[in-house]
Amino acid sequence: MTATINTALTLASGLTFPNRLVKAAMTEGLADSRNRVTEAHVRLYRRWAEGGLGGLITGNVQIDRNHLEQVGNVVIGPKISTEELDGFARWAEAAKSQGAALVMQVSHAGRQTPKLVNPRPAAPSPVALGLPGGQFGSPRAMTPEEIQAVIEGFGRAAKVAKQTGFDGIQVHAAHGYLLSSFLSPLANQREDDWGGPLENRARLLVACVKEAKAAAGPGFSVSVKLNSADFQKGGFSFEDCLAVIDILDTLNVDFVEISGGNYEQPKMMDQEGLQPAFDQPVAESTRAREAYFLKYARAVQDRAKMPLMVTGGFRTVAAMNDALAAGEADLVGLGRPLCVDTGAPARLLDGTQAALDQWEQKLRIGPGLLGPHSPIKIVKALNGFGAMGWYYEQLKRLGAGGEPDEKLGVLSAFLANQKSEKAAAKAWRSSAP
Repeated sequence: MTATINTALTLASGLTFPNRLVKAAMTEGLADSRNRVTEAHVRLYRRWAEGGLGGLITGNVQIDRNHLEQVGNVVIGPKISTEELDGFARWAEAAKSQGAALVMQVSHAGRQTPKLVNPRPAAPSPVALGLPGGQFGSPRAMTPEEIQAVIEGFGRAAKVAKQTGFDGIQVHAAHGYLLSSFLSPLANQREDDWGGPLENRARLLVACVKEAKAAAGPGFSVSVKLNSADFQKGGFSFEDCLAVIDILDTLNVDFVEISGGNYEQPKMMDQEGLQPAFDQPVAESTRAREAYFLKYARAVQDRAKMPLMVTGGFRTVAAMNDALAAGEADLVGLGRPLCVDTGAPARLLDGTQAALDQWEQKLRIGPGLLGPHSPIKIVKALNGFGAMGWYYEQLKRLGAGGEPDEKLGVLSAFLANQKSEKAAAKAWRSSAP
């Protein structure tokens, strides 16, 4: 039977997605100052559940309070209270209230931890981010003991997720966060067992997957989010991606989500300028499709034993169904449009809507030198982080029980988000245990 977005999918773990539309991970930034689940999470995920999705993957749930992607991240630390467990259970109940599968994305921000959280974040090596603005500190090389603590943290998160009603976890090894930076020969310059050849650079990812599977036990989904490439010269390449897929094949990973880029090359946020990783020309039919990373996923399918989720750019039902029918993707990841229109999945599934709005094309600081192709590095960064701020502000409105503000300006959103981040960081520091 030819798969469409309406077709159910059952994974090796036994987890079933009732349809192929999955909310991809997007950072909510809705935790309280002690990094706990709030009622805003419950409201937001209940709203998404009512929108008809087959699956939902949460935003970053961190394993270390000192290594956050932002201060509003939820954290599963070494000690977790009954109250915190209840918060996770209420989050899970809301997200699964309409029958969707629920996966917790688990992460450690590594050197992409903001300076206001940690001026000396742990990383594979002391290689700083090449970004203007001074928002990130100078990373330090992790000790073997700290690496072991990370492995244990992923196992702990898997155990908590299963205990509180989540169906699985996604090990975040993309976008330049800690596991992703270990995979990169640019960021990982270690000379011990955790650096050097790809087998060593992938050792931490493998250990975290094994620990999560052991901690949660059978009948629980463990998946991985992996870059197709970092899109940096000398960084994690597409050939590296294929080699890691070969490794993950041996670990019985439930599915792999294909993405790409990092904070220095944020290709996960925009298709413009995305370069193919192949020497051969890309077919016109592939160029015509919206999905940023579909051409990489097509090649990964030749190697992968597990299903693939492809996220980034899908906007029309026709492109989604074409990719599913061709076996290029098994799950379709949706992100930013769901920050504005939470009910769109149901309309895509019942045929009353053929495409999602393309908000990302409207979110630019300005034309010319201020546009998406600006040669000015700080303007490129502002366009990327400005768009992120715009979506964060929409999520806050939804979490508060309100409606998105489609007329919100991207620069205004960026400034508002920066202001609220600083205020949240002040509250976060004052509540440190």
